[in-house]
Amino acid sequence: MDISRSSGRWAVVVASGGLDSCVAATLAAREYRLAMLHARYGQRTSERELRAFHDISSDLKADRRLVIHLDYFSSIGGSSLTDDRMTIPVDGVKENIIPLTYVPFRNANLFAAATAWAEVIGAEKIYVGINQIDSSGYPDCTQEFLDAFNRLVRCGTRPDTQVQIVAPLISLSKQGIVRLGLDIGAPMDKSWSCYQRSDRACGICDSCRLRLDGFRANNAIDPIPYA
Repeated sequence: MDISRSSGRWAVVVASGGLDSCVAATLAAREYRLAMLHARYGQRTSERELRAFHDISSDLKADRRLVIHLDYFSSIGGSSLTDDRMTIPVDGVKENIIPLTYVPFRNANLFAAATAWAEVIGAEKIYVGINQIDSSGYPDCTQEFLDAFNRLVRCGTRPDTQVQIVAPLISLSKQGIVRLGLDIGAPMDKSWSCYQRSDRACGICDSCRLRLDGFRANNAIDPIPYA
């Protein structure tokens, strides 16, 4: 057994059930006991993502799991992930254009919930799977945003709270993330990335395209089913 895990050191992992958070969670599991956090916010594939979250948590032997509900994102709208009247883009990521799949300020809400839980359980780290290279241009997936939020954490928690949000994949391309996942044995077969289907991944939404490109670049086969 890993000494640090047996000693009771905790890390909260913000886990969507997708590829990136799966790899980030696997990295966290090498050093910490896992407290896995998942949010249901009215996304189209909510049930499938929840299943992936539990499958990954079980594979990594997570000690704690917390599923939170942020249903207000559906009421707010503004994203094709939460509003069925909007179309999921399938024509590829475009440079300098934030796609319709961006959920306004979502990560700030997720990081805030993770910080609250981390403070209660005494976690040292909060692991997130964001990366700014293949993030589809989401503004809340950048190093600048991460640094700003860590300053907020220091200002808004108890003086004796020592928790930091870390994004180990922040500077990796999808190719690099898949390579890392293969090297550390991340349960990527249990992850789910598709924005619009839950039975078989569509293969054409931005998330599927990036994922497939990452596996192809590593001469590897994506283990999840595609339509």
